[in-house]
Parts: sequence; structure tokens; C-alpha cells
Amino acid sequence: MSNIYLLLWFEAPLQSWGFDSKFGRRDTQIFPTKSGVLGLLCSALGAGGEQREFLAEFATLDQTVISFVRGKQTANGVIKQDREPLLRDFHMVGSGYDDQDPWTSLLIPKTSEGKKAVGGGTKMTYRYYLQDAVFAVVLGVPTDKAEAIAQALQNPAWDIYLGRKNCVPTDFIYRGTFDNEAAAIEQAGLIAMEKQRIEDFRVVHGALDDGEADEIFTINDVPVQFGADKRYRDRQVSLIYAR
Repeated sequence: MSNIYLLLWFEAPLQSWGFDSKFGRRDTQIFPTKSGVLGLLCSALGAGGEQREFLAEFATLDQTVISFVRGKQTANGVIKQDREPLLRDFHMVGSGYDDQDPWTSLLIPKTSEGKKAVGGGTKMTYRYYLQDAVFAVVLGVPTDKAEAIAQALQNPAWDIYLGRKNCVPTDFIYRGTFDNEAAAIEQAGLIAMEKQRIEDFRVVHGALDDGEADEIFTINDVPVQFGADKRYRDRQVSLIYAR
């Protein structure tokens, strides 16, 4: 089946793209993950549940991410500013509630059977966020689904956000449909120029030849199944820093 490319623009004060978080530490990848992007599409479409068939169509399609940072004017021209450091947010969930009160006891975390959690109801978590991040995502999609997805991104059935529900986008996400990846990337560069943003790095699908990539690594972010029992598989990506 042929595919086409959508250009998505992710801009917000905070973004968080989970990829290997466990227990109380909720990390973020430095770029949007494939699972996060496809989850955003499902929210826009109002597609809940496992969505195995939908996800299978996207499993092998390309996703290129370009990260942009603010530019700073100097005597020698515009140079890149450093990326903002990660923000760590500390949460206490279920603290200060009276377990003898029928109403407030409902707010205390419990096991799936409704019993008291091991070690008590209060849970501490550390959540990490990217600050002032901007990404262009060029996503390969099946041609027969491109129009429906484009419409959903402009009129989403459910709320869409950039990783977590408190990461609300501050600009339009859908930026066009293109026949090829190069045209989408060119348009992303024009948008970044208008916003005085400079490319910092890009992440491409697969392992490039030696010397073409600054880093090649494996990430477990290809969703096989959403819903209560989420499942993922690995893919290789190459990271290239802008010179």
C-alpha cells in the first residue's frame, strides 16, 4: 500500500514523551516517540481500545523528527541557543486524605482489587518535562487514511496533547500533507524560519551508514497494542546533530 507524509508541528511550554518509565520515575525522551505520536492520532480520531490493526499499518512507516531551538542574533549572525534543561516535577498522590471518610477515601490510590496499596496510599512520583521545545514530525501514513487523520487533527474528537495531558500545544499541529518526505521537511524549515528557530538535531528511522549519524540506538516505542494491556516493539533510530 502506498503512503503519504503529514507534517506535524509540536510546540508547547512543556512536553513529555515517555519511553521506558517505571514506578515513581517518569522520564521523557528528548524527542517525540512513535508511540506518543500515534497515541495523539488515536485521540484526534476518537479511536480507543487496542487499535491493533490501525497500529500495524504504521509499524514500518517512517517518522522523522526535527528539533528546533531558539536563535540568538550576534555580530557573526544567528547562532543556536542552548536547549532548556529538563524540568523535574515532584508529585505526591493520595496524601492527606482521611481513609475513614467515605468520600475522601475514594481519592487514595488502591490496588486493582480496591484494596489498600502496599506501603500505604500515598505515592511519590518524579515527572520530567522538556521545556520550550519545538519539533517538526514528518510522519508516513497510509494514503487512504491521510485525509481522515488530517481532518481529525484540525477537529479532534478527544483532547490532544504532547505526551501528557498537562502538555497542551500552543500552535496548530497539522501543517500539511505531502507526496514526499523532502517537501514536508522543506516546509518545516520555512515554519521554523518564521519563528526564528534553528535546527538542533533530527531523528530518522533506521540505522544510517557509518559516519552519517552521530548516534544510533534502539528504542522500544513502536506500539503494537494500546488499551489496558499496552505492548510495544523495538526499532532503531539515528540521531544527527545540526552543524
